[in-house]
Amino acid sequence: MIDFRLSLDALGHTRFAFSPLAEVAASLRLLESPHVQHLHLPWVRETRPRLADVDLRLLTAIAPPGRWVPDFLFLPSASPLTSIEDQLGELGGIDGGHVTEMMHIVYEGRDLPPIVQEFVTDPTAGLARLTEAIYDYWQVAIRPYWVRIAGVFEEDVTYRASRSVSGGLFELLADLHPEVTLEDGLLRINKPHHAPATYLGAELTLVPSVFVWPDLIIGHSRPGKFELTYAARGVARVWEGLSQEQVPEDPLGAMIGRTRAAVLLRLAVPMSTTQLARDLGQSPATVSKHLSILREGGMATSWRSGRSVMYRRTPLAETVLAAMSGRAATDSA
Repeated sequence: MIDFRLSLDALGHTRFAFSPLAEVAASLRLLESPHVQHLHLPWVRETRPRLADVDLRLLTAIAPPGRWVPDFLFLPSASPLTSIEDQLGELGGIDGGHVTEMMHIVYEGRDLPPIVQEFVTDPTAGLARLTEAIYDYWQVAIRPYWVRIAGVFEEDVTYRASRSVSGGLFELLADLHPEVTLEDGLLRINKPHHAPATYLGAELTLVPSVFVWPDLIIGHSRPGKFELTYAARGVARVWEGLSQEQVPEDPLGAMIGRTRAAVLLRLAVPMSTTQLARDLGQSPATVSKHLSILREGGMATSWRSGRSVMYRRTPLAETVLAAMSGRAATDSA
């Protein structure tokens, strides 16, 4: 059992952050897992064939599935706007001794694979090779889906922020993960394989994730700071959106217009006007007009999240899409 004592400082310094690098590490562990969770199978099936030119042998050796994770791949990000380039710059400066120590922890009770032994023999050169491999992997495996992933993160943070307004930090954390409980000012995490420990910190960072589902990853290596990388709500919708985009668009486009159909297909997960415009190669003003029409027609709903307005399709839109999908399948038979 791991306990984190919620001091007054921690109560006042709890924040959310997004971590592209954590998604890379968690997805690599997923790729090598002997039991891939069904929710992620659409991503695995689409991504694996694209990884032939990526140094996957090194990447999966550094982030294998198992009890322990290399904490240098779960760097806490400064804000939700942190980019993979920002984090890779930070990764390149990690102390070599810490890298070596973490790899021995990850492979506890086992010999380091030759490629990892080579990596820790010269950590500076190893980190340079690793950052290059991660960037190649990011471009193929994560970047094409990042808009969808970030949309799920935004919605999760909005949900938890609303809970904190009504019930404070304890209400925010109440349904974070089955391993997490709150007792008498303690944030308790049930990790049987971890030695019992109590931490007192001044800062708690919550990092929503898609690929960590259904697990929970804790970070406590920085004095006074505690991080929880947890599964965001609505993970399945990221890949449902992917499958929806493979549905023929002609019937739907004929009914509501091709651009509005493209917008609606992408709203399986929450997205902002800017995200949609970038994804579709349209101007924000054009996309905003189509969103207004969809919202007025009951096909999309919206809410404010920080400085952005997020959109998602409604149950009515889901029904229409399902009907159009069925019609397309019938027409092609």
